[in-house]
Amino acid sequence: MIALLQRVTEASVDVDGEIIGRIGAGLMVLLCAERGDTEKEADALLTKLLAYRVFSDAEGRMNLSVATVGGALLLVPQFTLAADTRSGTRPSFSPAAPPDEGLRLFEHFAEQARLKHPIVETGRFGAHMRVALVNDGPVTFWLKS
Repeated sequence: MIALLQRVTEASVDVDGEIIGRIGAGLMVLLCAERGDTEKEADALLTKLLAYRVFSDAEGRMNLSVATVGGALLLVPQFTLAADTRSGTRPSFSPAAPPDEGLRLFEHFAEQARLKHPIVETGRFGAHMRVALVNDGPVTFWLKS
């Protein structure tokens, strides 16, 4: 699985003019399942994400995790993270998990995140979403399990 995480001061997801997820300070995470991914990869990625130190300590160094600072998570499904862009001018999405598997793994990831973290919001798998965020830093990292 792939996660593109962005440290934010706020973020939201809108579907058909309705805000379906909104957070204050924390991480906005774009998630993608790739072919062959299982719950094992999802769980490993979640563990890394919750412990990844991207928030500043008292000395201004990135030493604190989202769990440590009590930040929120906004999880947004985005299959385009798996795009193969090595040739041509049109991306191939063959590395992405099929939609049914992608949905299952996104839901698993979100469910496990809610069990381990107090503030978790999500986007909607398969929907056309408008994502708004204020990137804090900017701080953006690409994680893969």
